Formats: sequence, structure tokens, C-alpha cells
Amino acid sequence: MNARGQIGWDGAVNAWLVAGSVYRMGRREWLTEAGWKEAYSDGIRTIIDLRNPGERQRRATDPDVGEAFAAFDVVLAPTEDPENPEFKALCDPYLNDPAHYPANARLFPDRLAAVFKAVAAAPGGVVIHCSAGRDRSGMIAAMLQDLAGASDHEIVASYQAAMRSINERHRTMWPPHPHERYLDEETLSPLLETRGARVLDFVRQLRTREFLLRNGVTEPELEAVLAALDARVAL
Repeated sequence: MNARGQIGWDGAVNAWLVAGSVYRMGRREWLTEAGWKEAYSDGIRTIIDLRNPGERQRRATDPDVGEAFAAFDVVLAPTEDPENPEFKALCDPYLNDPAHYPANARLFPDRLAAVFKAVAAAPGGVVIHCSAGRDRSGMIAAMLQDLAGASDHEIVASYQAAMRSINERHRTMWPPHPHERYLDEETLSPLLETRGARVLDFVRQLRTREFLLRNGVTEPELEAVLAALDARVAL
């Protein structure tokens, strides 16, 4: 792990420390057998997959990981119903802009709460992942940071770092992504500013602690999440 919190498990894409023993990243199938062994050595025991069922297939280019992955508990916790008409109209072809995080939270509060319940119940370290490691995991990461009392700068910087990282992946990704391409700095820079600001607006207006309590997460579960984040109070 470098000083900025990026994680170097072999094969991992867009992998970052959120706080404490909670991490985020892109699709888990990118990790190699060595990468999973490294994650285990770092204390990871639970993988929370935010993707929808149709996204969970291996690709021809994914590495064979042998028995290494069997050491982890996998929790399937999609954050959305991609066939919901309102959500589908907003997020075409998928959730790729924090402008739509508020709609995600409004339409699927129980699904977001389920992710936090999974973090609370997890033994050992936790990795939360989606596909790119940018928006679904970014939404959850911002909520976790808000819950733990992170600064505005930390929340914005976390999203922007993930956005930069997956953009760099697109530079060499093969086969290329069906909807996204590598963006040069002139194109990327204004998007970093606007989308970083949207993440912060979302999470500060949401008030994560109150949102979770309204949607079925208990006080003991919140305490367990805070413990995983190495945080004592939810501000």
C-alpha cells in the first residue's frame, strides 16, 4: 500500500483503503492467485460484491486463482435494481455519475443498508467492490467516510483518485470497454471537479448515520461498522 492508500494486491484494479480494515476496488475477477493470497495476509476475510447478477461472470482474460479465493466469504449485495424504470431512465447505460447517487439512495435505501449490515457482520477485513471500482463502490465508500467523520477533502479526493485510476486502466484495457474510453487530462480534469463536488453534496445531504438508522441498521451494527473503520463516533 502506498502513502495515498492505493493497494498493490497482484492483479487488483482501482483498489484503495477506505479506512481501518475496509477496502474498495474494481471487479474481483481481476485479482490473481497471488493477489488473493496477499489480500488474505492483509487480514481480508469478506468480499462484498455490489454488482448485479448479470455482471458476475468470469471473462476469458481473467486469471485462474486456484483454491486461493475459497478462503473468503462472499456477500452478494447489489445496490440497485437496474430494471427499475426510473433508475434505468436516469442511469443509462449504468450508474456512472454521482449526480444520480441521491436517486439510488431514494429508490433503494434497503439495498444500501444491506451493504452496511454486511460490513457490520463481517469477520476480519472487508473488500467492497463493484465493476470499475468507481461509482457503486464510490457511493458506499463516501458513506463510510461520512460515517467515520472524514473531511470534505478526504471524501472528494477518494472519489477523484478512483476516477483517475480506472481512467488509466482504460488506456490499455483489452478488449476495450463497451461504453468508456481513456480521457486525456484536458477532458478528465473538469469531470474530476464536478463529480467530486457531487459526491460530497450527496453524502453531506444524506447524513449517513440517520439514513442507515431509518432504514433498518441498528445502533450495534453502526458501532460494528465504526469499529471496522477504526472510528469511535459517527458525527
